[in-house]
Amino acid sequence: MAGNFYNVRCGDCENEQTVFGKASTEVACAVCGTTLARPTGGKAEIDHEILETVESR
Repeated sequence: MAGNFYNVRCGDCENEQTVFGKASTEVACAVCGTTLARPTGGKAEIDHEILETVESR
C-alpha cells in the first residue's frame, strides 16, 4: 500500500499530529477533537495546515 504520512497542525489548538494521506476513517485531533482529515475514497481531504511530509512510500 503506497501513501504518504503528513505532519498536520490543528487550526484550533496548534497541536501537531501525523496523519496518513489515504486515511479510510475520519482523523480527529488528539487534544481538542477537531476533524483533521476526512476520507474521500482515495486521498484523504486534509482540512488543516500540512507542515511536512514525514515519509513517502
